Amino acid sequence: MNPTLRGSAAHLFVDDLRTPELSADDAHHVGRVLRVRPGEEVTLSDGRGSWVAARWTAAGPPEVVGDPVLEPGPRTPATVAVSVPKRDRPELVVQKLTEIGVDRILLFEASRSVVRWDGEAAQRHLARLHRVAREAAMQSRRVRLPVVARATWSELLSEEAAAIAEPGGQPPPSGLRAVVVGPEGGFTEAELADARASGLPPVSLGPTVLRVETAAIVAATIVVRAD
Repeated sequence: MNPTLRGSAAHLFVDDLRTPELSADDAHHVGRVLRVRPGEEVTLSDGRGSWVAARWTAAGPPEVVGDPVLEPGPRTPATVAVSVPKRDRPELVVQKLTEIGVDRILLFEASRSVVRWDGEAAQRHLARLHRVAREAAMQSRRVRLPVVARATWSELLSEEAAAIAEPGGQPPPSGLRAVVVGPEGGFTEAELADARASGLPPVSLGPTVLRVETAAIVAATIVVRAD
């Protein structure tokens, strides 16, 4: 990580790096919660790979210092697809996968999924998860916001360099860039057959049975390191 990014007093996302404007919530968080003092260095990012150093000011937007820097993106996005877990676990999954560096976080419903997102409720859930991802990206000094979206089972079967997490599977192969994590009840035989037919091998995430959120975190460390 660039030392300027790592050492900044705060990291913020803005639409325009040349003439940055902060939301009232972000300005309050940095000035009142983090207590960043005027003149301290902060960093600003557009969420698409570009960032710039700036100085915090007592009033108004941060003062940009220098020119924006574009960080190269991954050759193939690191992807973790997760069967929607219960209660507040989706927030935990998105937060931790964002911090680890996953590029795409996909949520899907498997045959044995307990949680089902429909209609307007699905949009509310996704909006909340986008906020969680943004906050986690600020904390972890990311310059690219992850994609957080829903996916269908058929869409996941067409993922490149992908595998499904399954107890007793093979060790994760080199170059693995996407892992599909099923519900705690596991994939059905039909789903496993679909995966085999589509060329998605079963991979093991360890010797024990994991909760969905734990499996997602383990899978994230595998696909991020594989780049």
